[in-house]
Amino acid sequence: MSATTPGPKAAWEELLTGDSSEIRQVLHIIRMVGPRRATVLITGETGAGKEVAARALHLAGQRARGPFVAVNCTALPENLLESELFGHVRGAFTGAVQNRAGRFEQAHGGTIFLDEIGDLPLELQPKLLRVIQEREFQRLGSSETVRVDARVIAATNCDLKQRIEQGRFREDLFYRLNVVPLEMPPLRRRPADIPLLARHFVETVCRAESVPAKCLTADALDRLAGYPWPGNVRELENAIEMAVALSGDRALLAAPDFPLGARVAAAPALPSDGMNYEQTIASIERNILRRALDRTGGNKKAAAELLGLKRTTLCAKVRSLAAAGVGI
Repeated sequence: MSATTPGPKAAWEELLTGDSSEIRQVLHIIRMVGPRRATVLITGETGAGKEVAARALHLAGQRARGPFVAVNCTALPENLLESELFGHVRGAFTGAVQNRAGRFEQAHGGTIFLDEIGDLPLELQPKLLRVIQEREFQRLGSSETVRVDARVIAATNCDLKQRIEQGRFREDLFYRLNVVPLEMPPLRRRPADIPLLARHFVETVCRAESVPAKCLTADALDRLAGYPWPGNVRELENAIEMAVALSGDRALLAAPDFPLGARVAAAPALPSDGMNYEQTIASIERNILRRALDRTGGNKKAAAELLGLKRTTLCAKVRSLAAAGVGI
């Protein structure tokens, strides 16, 4: 192999599609930090690919052989989050009928990814700080110390320094998390990557749905490249998935298959060969919820108000879609 011929990509590199200077910088940081134990704080807008970067970090080091445990700090009620993270013993609270290991124990020997860390309740932050500093904690309802070897990667789409000023986030915890900062750039800053990502998602969706391969026309790529993508990579993936689902047997996806900027509540055209009604409705509902969350920066209360829903109703819909395999 000549010196100018690139070698095969590592498994973790395959997770990050793109060739822009922004994504190359992300790859460089992951390549340098992946084999280390250092805690990483990933920042970026909703949908920019923070969890993908966390998985790449996990796979880029020796911990790739261990578990990768992801926790969304806003997906669970506050009264259950401590038990979810640190586990509990029998009798610790009503319904605790047996001992249960928490996510930190499950991540022993691997990586724990704490998404939306900015929303971690203030009363749990000292316990998280202790785990990061001392690599030990106590299960809920127990005085026994549990030691754990798990790398911590956290992510947020909010300004943690602003939350520190508001008294909503501990400054000492911020500095413990922000050992290595990693920013995932928004898609609008890496437009050259849009065609690569679009083709990648078309291939991925077609393979997942077991449908014949489809291609994007030049006008479709032009439309995708000219859109600002406020929901970032996730919004692009959703747009591709919907276009594939509604294109029927057509092998080409053209510009009209991407009504970008149109009202999300608009009903899709009915293909001549019919459609999977439940799957289509779930896809539309997911896009509506995703766009509302993107517009409000992931704030569920504000997104619920935007949609005329109660926060509990919105959270229930998110959980229902996740249970059906249609994650937000």
